[in-house]
Amino acid sequence: MFKDFDDNFDFESNILEAGAYFSYPASDPEALPIHMSTAHNVKDLDDLQKRYDEHGFCYNRNRNPNRTALAELMSYVEGGETSIACSSGMAAISTAIIANTKAGDHVLSDQTLYGETIEIFTKILAKYGVETTFVDFTDLEAVRSNVRPNTTILYTETVSNPLISVPDIAEISEIAHANDAILIIDNTFMTGALARPLKMGADLVVNSLTKFANGHSDAVCGAVTGSAKYVDKAYELQVLLGTQSDPFSSWLVCRGIRTLNLRVRKQAENAAALAEMFEKSAYVKAVYHPSLASHPQHELAVKEFGKYFGGMLSIELPEDREKMNKFMDNMHLCHYAMTLGGYRTTMSYPPMSSHSDMTKEERMAIGISDGLLRISVGIENTEDLVKDFEQALEAAYGA
Repeated sequence: MFKDFDDNFDFESNILEAGAYFSYPASDPEALPIHMSTAHNVKDLDDLQKRYDEHGFCYNRNRNPNRTALAELMSYVEGGETSIACSSGMAAISTAIIANTKAGDHVLSDQTLYGETIEIFTKILAKYGVETTFVDFTDLEAVRSNVRPNTTILYTETVSNPLISVPDIAEISEIAHANDAILIIDNTFMTGALARPLKMGADLVVNSLTKFANGHSDAVCGAVTGSAKYVDKAYELQVLLGTQSDPFSSWLVCRGIRTLNLRVRKQAENAAALAEMFEKSAYVKAVYHPSLASHPQHELAVKEFGKYFGGMLSIELPEDREKMNKFMDNMHLCHYAMTLGGYRTTMSYPPMSSHSDMTKEERMAIGISDGLLRISVGIENTEDLVKDFEQALEAAYGA
C-alpha cells in the first residue's frame, strides 16, 4: 500500500520516501481530511500548467484543500459568488478593506464597531492617505450627508459591537451604490445562518470565523465573501501579505459550521430569554438586544432577521466595580472570556477589552459606559441560564 522506496537506494534516501504516498487513491472519506502539506508534487510542466489553469494545488500559500473547502462552504453560508479564508477575523477585515482602497480614498464607517476595526482605519489606512469618517449608521441622513466624491467604501456591522444596534443594510447599500462606493458588512454576530447581508445589497461580507461560525472556541480564522470583482482583489493581496488560514484551523471551522444552524438558533432563543429577564430586573439599567420591542431598531431587525435576533446582547449595570466583580464571581454558567460565539455563555467588559484603546470620553461619546457588559450567549438550558444570571444579580446588587 505504501511502498514508494527503491531497494537500490540507501536507507538515508528511502527513509524520506517510504510511506509518503498512497499506492491507490484514498478517495471519498466520510470526514474531510486535513491536508497539512506545504506543497503538492506535480508530475511535469504540463501537469503544473494544468494546475495553474484549473486553480489546482501547488503551494500552500496560494491554495490548500482545506482552505478551499472552507471558502466554498462560506460562499454557500453567506450566499456569495466566491470567498477567501483568512488567518483571523482581523486578517479578513484588513485584507478586504486594504484591497479595495488606495491613497486619496475616503471611507465612511459606522462609529460603533469592534474597536480594532476602528484602529485599522485610524492607525493603518490613515498612514497611507486614506481618510475615514465615523458616523451613526442608524441615522441614514448622517450617512447620506457624509458621503464624499472620493468615498469608495461604506463599512458597518450587521449588529454592532458592543451596543447591538441594527443598521438598515438595504438603504445603506443604495446610498453606497448611488455614489459608486461599495458596502462591506461584518456579519460575525449573525452569520449567514441568521442574516445574509449580500442579499440585502452588500458587496462584501467579512466574518470572524473564530466566533459563531466555528462555535467551539478552539480556532482563529476569518473569511471574506461576495462578488468575485472585489474578493479577487482580496485574494491577490492575501497571497502577497500571507493572511491565509492554516489547514488545521480551516478544517476545524468546516467542522464547526456543520452544526451552525442548530447552535445559533438555540443561542438566539437563550439571548431573547435573558434580554426579557434583564429588562424586568431592578438591577439592570439598560438592555441591548433586538428581540425586545423597546429596542430602537426592533422592527427593522424583524424585517432583516425574522424571528432569530442573534446570540449577542449587552447590559448596562451601575458603574460600581466592586459590585460588578461580585456579580461575575457569583456566576456559575457564564465565564469571562475575551472572545465570543462559543457554545458556552461568556461575558466581556468592552472598556478593558474590545474598546480599551479609547479614552473614557471617546467611549462615552458612542455610548460605551464603564457599566457595560457584553454577553455572548451559549446553548445551555434556558431556564438554568436565566436563573443563574438572576441569582448573580441578586447576590451582587440585592444586598
